[in-house]
Amino acid sequence: MDRKVNSRDNQEYTIKVIPHQGSSVHSIHLPMKWIKYAIGSLLAVVILLAGAFSYSVYTSYSLKNEASQIEKLKEANLQQQEQLLELSKKANSLQDEVDQLEQTEKEIRQLSGVVDESGIENREISEIKHDGQGGPVNNLDIRDVSTALDDVEKRVANRKSSLIRLRDTLREKHQLIELKESLSSSTPSIWPTTGDVSSPYGLRWGGSDFHPGIDIANDVGTPIVATADGMVVTAGWNSGGYGNMVDIDHGNGYSTRYGHMSQVIVGAGQTVKRGQIIGYMGNTGYSTGPHCHYEIRVNGELVNPAAYMR
Repeated sequence: MDRKVNSRDNQEYTIKVIPHQGSSVHSIHLPMKWIKYAIGSLLAVVILLAGAFSYSVYTSYSLKNEASQIEKLKEANLQQQEQLLELSKKANSLQDEVDQLEQTEKEIRQLSGVVDESGIENREISEIKHDGQGGPVNNLDIRDVSTALDDVEKRVANRKSSLIRLRDTLREKHQLIELKESLSSSTPSIWPTTGDVSSPYGLRWGGSDFHPGIDIANDVGTPIVATADGMVVTAGWNSGGYGNMVDIDHGNGYSTRYGHMSQVIVGAGQTVKRGQIIGYMGNTGYSTGPHCHYEIRVNGELVNPAAYMR
């Protein structure tokens, strides 16, 4: 290769091709600027190839990374759908339980006669079940499940309030029943013994005497019973004409007296129940024959026992 010395831009390089067999020599003249263009083009191609290779590597890596991310997102979405489905099933199960709770409350109210006055309506659940269904089918969404759970939460709160009111009402009714039973059991309401009424309450013997009770005559030894629950106040001999006598305080202003017994079998301070034997019929005290003298007082005032004997 020969080099001609000229100005830098006009320099040329000669390339001679010499064959081995003595043929003619071929010369190729290359100006310096061509060589520069060639080198520049070569560098540009190298740079472009390097850039293309780098971009290809980057793109391949990015696609693989994106594919991995998409796969992970698909897996996460599948897990989320499974969780939503499970949560939806639980919400549906809770709705069924609230339905059963409402039906149970309804039955309790029907049995007890307690009406819900809160304005909350219990859904009527027919004994005949129908299974008609329809409507568009939508993919399960978190908002749908959230709405369903909110609805269940509200219904549970309503049932809780309603059941608390029902409990309080039933408690009041129970207390009222207990009070009525207590009043009933402490109110004289049965015959103190068996036999014939030999002397009624009030005026007798042509108006010459006021009889403060009622006399029931029968054989000596006929059982005499308490006509209501109470506590024995007096039990034993009475010198005022009643003979062997028992007084019972029944509470609520009621008290009873039983006279002329042959035998007293209870003592003062003893609690007795309605129908419990307290003694036996006799002829003690001012008496013309075996009988039971029976009196009732209400708040200390004598009343006609016939009104309380059923």
